[in-house]
Amino acid sequence: MPGDRIIVYEKPTCSTCRRLTALLTEGGIDFERVDYTVDPLSREKLVELIGKMGISPRELLRRRHSAYTELGLDDPAVPDARLLDAMAAHPELVQRPIIERGDRAVLGRPPERVLEIL
Repeated sequence: MPGDRIIVYEKPTCSTCRRLTALLTEGGIDFERVDYTVDPLSREKLVELIGKMGISPRELLRRRHSAYTELGLDDPAVPDARLLDAMAAHPELVQRPIIERGDRAVLGRPPERVLEIL
């Protein structure tokens, strides 16, 4: 069923992403991998994933990346629209991995969170 397809949005060099991949592979679970640093997520896709996860844009933001402070995103008054624009323009600002299955998605931190949608 197409809606049951699992898509993992990842950065292959990320240790958490590699642990998630190992968890799924060892479990014999078929999934599609998308390196969002090569094929960036559009603003619209970010909005869709955030909605499926039930989180705010700020919760998907990587605060440890230098662009976070360089772009002034550390100011809590920065509106969601600007956060989304920044994540779309700078994929490195997006937390990873993100696992999507049909109308649900989870942030795979820790990787075992994928079990919530399997």
